[in-house]
Amino acid sequence: MPKMYSEEFKRDAVALVNSGMTQRQVCTDLGISRSSLQNWVNHDRLHSRGLTVPADASERKENAAVLKRIRELEMENEVLRRAAAYLSQAHITPPK
Repeated sequence: MPKMYSEEFKRDAVALVNSGMTQRQVCTDLGISRSSLQNWVNHDRLHSRGLTVPADASERKENAAVLKRIRELEMENEVLRRAAAYLSQAHITPPK
């Protein structure tokens, strides 16, 4: 029979991971399985993006694709932001 953890315990475990601790260390310190912690972290990431926890496999695949696309767009945005900052500081001489 699986152990039942309180929502507060789950939030605290996820907060430890989000603060920079490794999942392995959190699992060891709290005495929980890695798969449980991974599920909690994934649910938290979905929730923080405004997505609901999927009920079936097709929804999980769709959510995974959405999260992947969000990560790609965030990385592209970061590259563009850094490029704009670099170009605003560069001394560009006009062609003669």
